[in-house]
Amino acid sequence: MVVENIDVNQALEKTRQLLKKEKNLSPAFKSAIEILILLVSLLANRLGLNSRNSSIPPSKEPLRHRRTKSPGQRKKPGGQKGHNGTTLEKIDNPDEIEDILIDRKTIPPGPYENAGFEARQVFDIKVTLHVKEYRAEILKDQNGKEFVADFPDGVICAAQYGPEVKAQSVYLSQFQLIPLARVEDHFDHQVGLSLSKGSIANFNQEAYKHLEPFESWVKKQLLNSPVNHSDETGVRVDGKTFWLHTLVNDKFTFYHPDPQRGKPATDHMGVLPQYQGTLCHDHWKTYYRYDSFSHALCNAHHLRELERAYEQEAQQWAKKMQGFLIKLHKKVEQSGGVLNQSQITRYRKQYRAILEQGQKECPKALKITGKRGRTKQSFARNLLDRFKNFEDDTLRFMTSKNVPFTNNQAERDLRMTKVQQKISGCFRSLEGAQIFCRVRAFLSTCLKHNVSPTDALRNLFQGKLPNFIHDG
Repeated sequence: MVVENIDVNQALEKTRQLLKKEKNLSPAFKSAIEILILLVSLLANRLGLNSRNSSIPPSKEPLRHRRTKSPGQRKKPGGQKGHNGTTLEKIDNPDEIEDILIDRKTIPPGPYENAGFEARQVFDIKVTLHVKEYRAEILKDQNGKEFVADFPDGVICAAQYGPEVKAQSVYLSQFQLIPLARVEDHFDHQVGLSLSKGSIANFNQEAYKHLEPFESWVKKQLLNSPVNHSDETGVRVDGKTFWLHTLVNDKFTFYHPDPQRGKPATDHMGVLPQYQGTLCHDHWKTYYRYDSFSHALCNAHHLRELERAYEQEAQQWAKKMQGFLIKLHKKVEQSGGVLNQSQITRYRKQYRAILEQGQKECPKALKITGKRGRTKQSFARNLLDRFKNFEDDTLRFMTSKNVPFTNNQAERDLRMTKVQQKISGCFRSLEGAQIFCRVRAFLSTCLKHNVSPTDALRNLFQGKLPNFIHDG
């Protein structure tokens, strides 16, 4: 690793060699120097971590170095080649038609006949308050008894908010992650409707209750899915650290907030204990406590960790493994998602040959006589052991057609929960976290089925779930 044009690893190695040669140093001084070397190594390694060689997100590197592209590499503005663009086109039934007549004073005098119109359309929106009054007829018989017509379902108060107001408020607060006070401002300034934060919170809670059948349904879909993705991230709830667990695939999304991170929390999700498919994840040890399903490891994480092993510890095997995985991924994609048996055998041999090189380049640390516990290994050695011990899980993407190269699906579905934390800082209560998770999972699932979130919410407040839920 190089810091301010100084090769830190080389400098530390020279210091270690000089320390070994020097025989007249006192044990105390020698121990102090070794501790300083250790501290410098730890700090230098941490300084060298970035989004390319670790799980640090690019958002935490505002001053990160960006590659300068040559003029030939820069993309031209606008849609790129092969992009399916969209063009605004006229419609057959506009909402309003305004005829523009010619001022006869501006044209030469003479007889004219009407030859039609040239039409141009302007697409715009109107954000207005719409109040609908229902008037139920009252009939009175000869004895003075009154009979009142039935109001439509859901119309129960003298004045109440409609499903569109509820849908838009939940959409803005739970999907667009706008704080309740700003949602309140939006309705006040843009629509002219006085809507309190308490009402918005009540709408969110109402949506949460309506979605209880959805949550049970989505768990069944995930339980029967051949491939799922899982991940977890920390969230703040009422000033305490909770964990938000996710279980997803390309069709369904499920979130679960829990005060615990380990197996009790994943058991509470209600899917993994009975799941029998393949779970893609980031090598979190808790998932390996389940033996009912197979595992597939995220190779995007591997590529970053291999970059770190090469940059910080100069491991040549790591660079080779990085290139091998990238090449293998392209080969699997070109082969339609899975390789034949002869190809699998050949690539496994190449994989193991790289690990053999790593065994020589990065040997196990020797056991220190008299020291209890496991001997601490370097980062590169631990990574090497993982590749060796979890070969099948690392390479499952080349043997199973439905298994992807990465766990990016779970990370994409978790990303907006981190945005929520950046905006709001925390959830005020566990109930708020549970509402967010259920509603957000529903809207994410709707998008995966090409259903508009606002349409889905509007129907939800009218007592209807999307058709794909019943079809499932």
